[in-house]
Amino acid sequence: MPDPLPARATRAILDRLEGQHPNADTELVYRTAFELLIATILSAQSTDARVNQVTPALFARYPDADHLSEARPAEVERLIVSTGFFRQKAKSIINTARLLVERHDGEVPAEMEKLTALSGVGRKTANVVLGHALGIPGLPVDRHVLRVANRLGIAVGDDPVAVEAELCAKLPKDRWTRASDTLILHGRRVCRPTPACDRCAANTLCRYFNSLGATRTAPARAKGPAVRKAVTRTVGATKKSVRPRR
Repeated sequence: MPDPLPARATRAILDRLEGQHPNADTELVYRTAFELLIATILSAQSTDARVNQVTPALFARYPDADHLSEARPAEVERLIVSTGFFRQKAKSIINTARLLVERHDGEVPAEMEKLTALSGVGRKTANVVLGHALGIPGLPVDRHVLRVANRLGIAVGDDPVAVEAELCAKLPKDRWTRASDTLILHGRRVCRPTPACDRCAANTLCRYFNSLGATRTAPARAKGPAVRKAVTRTVGATKKSVRPRR
């Protein structure tokens, strides 16, 4: 397994990708840390767009931890059914609300250890809330970050915690959240399971793209379809997405 690219190369790649996606941010709609916490739990095995469709009614009925902690599971299930796994999710968000009330006076704690002690909350979810709602640097690692970081060569491995630590070590804290948002958006729009390498602003610095060797005989943009086909044939393993615990 090759070593990951050094810090300078990692920052150079992210500079290009941030230029390509200048407004990268979480696509979940929220007003408070509580809303973002609940929305992120609901986004597991779902899409942000789907979650955004159900949260307005959910938060109108249960605007804070106090209200949600007293909710009946059947009522919550009805509101979130379209996000999938709705019974388990309803249980998780109600239990999380109860823990917020019991342990934190209904407020969302601004510490990783306290967040991950809540129901259905892993490091990814905690980092989303810390970085976006609480102003504390965090680098959420989801399946998009894992796929894109490994392809680029800025991280190596499929362990979300290890990849998070690797990227954080090479970036200043004030870039952590933005770097994650950028990699996620790039993974959704460009570096998909079947990547569009011709559309990538960092393709000339990308370990994956450069590994195509003789296949890449013309400028990427001029030979986009051929590059995409070669990518699919050459590195089939990258089609697999790793889904870390949220």
